[in-house]
Amino acid sequence: MAAPVFEEFDPASDCECPGCVHWRRVMPHSPLSGPVGHPAARKALVLAAAAGTVLGAGQAMPAVAAAHGPVHPGIPAGDEPGTPQGSKAPLHGPAGKPATAGKPAAPVKAPATTRAEIINRAKTWIAAQVPYSMSAYWSDGYRQDCSGFVSMAWNLPGNEWTGSLDKFGERISRDQLQPGDILLFHNPSDPEKGSHVVIFGGWTDYTHTYYVAYEETRPHARRQATPYAYWSYSDRYVAYRYKGLAEGTGGSAPSGTPATTHFPGAVYFGPGANNAYVTQLGRLLVDRGARRFYTQGPGPRWGDADRRATQAFQQAQGWTGADADGLPGAQTWALLMAKQGRDIPPTGTPGSPGPKGSPAPSSHGVPGYPGRGMFRPGATNAYVTKLGKQLVKKGFGKYYTTGPGPRWGEADRRNVEAFQRAQGWRGGAADGYPGPETWRRLFA
Repeated sequence: MAAPVFEEFDPASDCECPGCVHWRRVMPHSPLSGPVGHPAARKALVLAAAAGTVLGAGQAMPAVAAAHGPVHPGIPAGDEPGTPQGSKAPLHGPAGKPATAGKPAAPVKAPATTRAEIINRAKTWIAAQVPYSMSAYWSDGYRQDCSGFVSMAWNLPGNEWTGSLDKFGERISRDQLQPGDILLFHNPSDPEKGSHVVIFGGWTDYTHTYYVAYEETRPHARRQATPYAYWSYSDRYVAYRYKGLAEGTGGSAPSGTPATTHFPGAVYFGPGANNAYVTQLGRLLVDRGARRFYTQGPGPRWGDADRRATQAFQQAQGWTGADADGLPGAQTWALLMAKQGRDIPPTGTPGSPGPKGSPAPSSHGVPGYPGRGMFRPGATNAYVTKLGKQLVKKGFGKYYTTGPGPRWGEADRRNVEAFQRAQGWRGGAADGYPGPETWRRLFA
């Protein structure tokens, strides 16, 4: 009985195990759909199945039960760079020619820059979807591969490669990583196999298992949540911090010394952030009346205490909605650094002067009105208590079974709604949430 012909399955793979290397050399290439697994193991499975069929004429032989070998579970197609990189080269001009052709190599220099500038430069390529290329150069003169991308973001004087980028950085540990640092893998024995570099953009959550990677890879520059340290060769990536970071942006600041007077950028604040700017923000907020929000610290790791303290300061300025979301912007930072604006009122005394004699908070020109953000589901603050007591005083407290207290609840909303309806308001004007006019009439 003639053995049936089996077709060889050989998907594109950069696996360098001895089995894969052997089968790539000796077997032809032809596509065939099949189970996902290690390429060499699939070839062994195909040949074993063929042998089992031939032997089956004399004795029943089981086919290979399972293909053994490593797999890459959960790795989406295209997450691993499948291309090599270019070598060191000078910046290129508009005509695609080296801008410094014929000039001797300059000594290694690290021009000064900041973390925010690094991230912002990286974002320009991502916004432009710069296509990957080992030989093409973007309009800024940098080569369109992974190392050219980092050279651009670090604002280096030329195009480096994975074998030279480390000269511009200092090695750091995983727990020291901050936005603008890089994760670098250079394979000295075969640089075109696996070598890659990405820019660290911050942890995605508190587990520190995934981070935001800015990188140049096929088909174009991208920003993507990536498992630490990378999809493949994870144990071979090394973290580096750029040597030319401007003073105060290297991850820590001397005790009592501000990291910077300028707003460093929103990328340094929010879930997963862990840097000196978070500590600096916390200390500035504590100086403005936010000590009660911190059970310990402030420290470098962003937490709910930082968010609540920031939001309290924003609300003390009379800001509401997106302007009081608990994440510092340029205006929040400027007020804190200049020691301007209103301090956070002491707990239990809303509307009273702050610790430095600042006037009572106001919004929409209504004295004492702290903004709608203080009256919403889940809110807990002294303004809710003050509102409730005034409702009772005015004869609109029938829905309270206890209290009133500091936690906003349905009883507060229904009492406010009753007061609003007593003013002749209907529809959205009587939604149970106090606006500036409700507040003004209630406390008139």
